Amino acid sequence: MPNIVWIQTGACSGDSMSLLCADSPSLEGILQRYDLHLLWHPSLTAGSSFGTVLASLLAGREALDILCIEGSLMIGPDGSGRYDTWRGRPKIDIVRELAPLAGHVLAMGTCAAYGGVHAAPPNPTDCTGLQFHKTVPGGLLGSEWRSRHGQPVINVAGCPAHPNTITKVLAMLAAGMPLTLDVWGRPAALFGSLVHQGCTRNEYHEYDIEDESLGGRGCMFFSLGCRGPQTQAACNTELWNGHSSKTRAGVPCFGCTSPDFPSGQMFVTPKIGTVPKFLPLGVVRAKYLAYKNLARAAAPERVVNREMEP
Repeated sequence: MPNIVWIQTGACSGDSMSLLCADSPSLEGILQRYDLHLLWHPSLTAGSSFGTVLASLLAGREALDILCIEGSLMIGPDGSGRYDTWRGRPKIDIVRELAPLAGHVLAMGTCAAYGGVHAAPPNPTDCTGLQFHKTVPGGLLGSEWRSRHGQPVINVAGCPAHPNTITKVLAMLAAGMPLTLDVWGRPAALFGSLVHQGCTRNEYHEYDIEDESLGGRGCMFFSLGCRGPQTQAACNTELWNGHSSKTRAGVPCFGCTSPDFPSGQMFVTPKIGTVPKFLPLGVVRAKYLAYKNLARAAAPERVVNREMEP
């Protein structure tokens, strides 16, 4: 029976709440199907204390198959880690002790993966990720660190991570399926599409019909800071709770699965002249400028007027 241990460090519990919403597969479904044992989760386990579980793991009485870390790793003040402790022990020290014992180590959410919101300037508590600090390899464990099975940290990015992405990764590990990671340590199979794919505003994007304020039906990339064309996540190909997503609800994508999240000012698109400073992935600036000028001129009247399709 493989053991899962889930520890919260500098967290808001958002990834734990997301986990409870998973339905494809559900948490209870993968625990039963793969005979997984949730040995510890601060909100979901009962009958034993974390101290007892920790002692058993360190003594080798319990195997640590999957270690999930939720939340940024607080290194401050002055490298002591005492901004985030458990019974006086810095949690970063506990993570450093447990990580080498684990078959797989998962960073649940962008904070654990890259530092996230807590690591944004001025980063007063010296937060970082497990194996990255934003876009720079390293983090708490260092870029060369590997788990007991020889794998780097698996970054299940998102703020919070998508519910079904969390459980799919756990199911893949439990089933012994190989996990290929992208350059940011994310499972490539689950972070291979853009938020832009499946967005209901795509036609407006293609014709450069943009909204200048929230609440409209046009594209939010050009003026409102939407990072959907640059962000790799399943938000529009597998809807949240099977129902919606940020862009479908009229809110710009903030790029929360990206290592540099949060980056810059939200709800604003930085531009060079009239062209967004950060273009969709794989797009050449000169061709993009020419294409958009032509596209706007060719936009159907119903798109310009933001009319519903007949």
